Amino acid sequence: MTEALVAALAAIDREEPTILVEIVEALGSTPREVGALMLVTGDGLAGTIGGGELEHRAMLRAREALAGEPLPEQLDLPLGPALAQCCGGHVTLRLRHLAPADRAALAERLAAREAALPRVVLFGAGHVGRAVVAALAPLPCRVLWLDSRPGQLPADAPGQVETLEIADPAGFATAPGDLVLVMTHSHPLDLAIVEAMLRRGSFAWLGLIGSETKRRRFERQLAAEGLSAARLVCPIGLAAITGKEPAVIAASVAAQLLVAMEALGHGRFGPGPAEQERRLMYVVR
Repeated sequence: MTEALVAALAAIDREEPTILVEIVEALGSTPREVGALMLVTGDGLAGTIGGGELEHRAMLRAREALAGEPLPEQLDLPLGPALAQCCGGHVTLRLRHLAPADRAALAERLAAREAALPRVVLFGAGHVGRAVVAALAPLPCRVLWLDSRPGQLPADAPGQVETLEIADPAGFATAPGDLVLVMTHSHPLDLAIVEAMLRRGSFAWLGLIGSETKRRRFERQLAAEGLSAARLVCPIGLAAITGKEPAVIAASVAAQLLVAMEALGHGRFGPGPAEQERRLMYVVR
């Protein structure tokens, strides 16, 4: 949805004729949910309502309208033999021409959408940290990327990634809904951050890069400070993926974070704390 809204604002600013397609009803098995958006211009698309013949029909109808044909207020499309699809559901689409007067409402909708995205707070701009950011950038989340070393964070971070050079990472206060990843250049710094996180308890999920040996060492050191490592996920990533290349670790961790986000109910009416805790047990490696 975010991609289509960003593209819609840009199209309005360019004064380019554009049609916004939105799923307003989805019954049964459908490839996308209510609220999914696709932007159609004369020669381009942004966002997706599910692909396949459903999206192709919507694109053709939108381009006919851009060429001067009447625009239907909505399209009712059964996802069965008529569309050569076997999903079995039913989708209702709303199509509308965009105008400069729509800009404020679209900008407000984009801001609300971005604010509702879960936030990943990532400590460390090494090889794995960079790979993780690249893997997370196109996903439905915001990323706050921190490092204590001058010049390590890139000046051109992608999309919904914010960077912060900070002298004392362990002093950074996260929010209760944050998913935190610790993978700095220094094991003592990793320990300081994890200790501070556990002491404050203000996070939804806490992951630490490292081996089982690193975990046991940290458990002993944290216990000496009166802290339990029960909420700490280490090693991170999916257990079935054993590759150690940065891009492989990043893909594994990104998948694990998506599962955690689902368990936490981000972006929807989520479960209560007890149910969240039960679901998160399936996310711990």
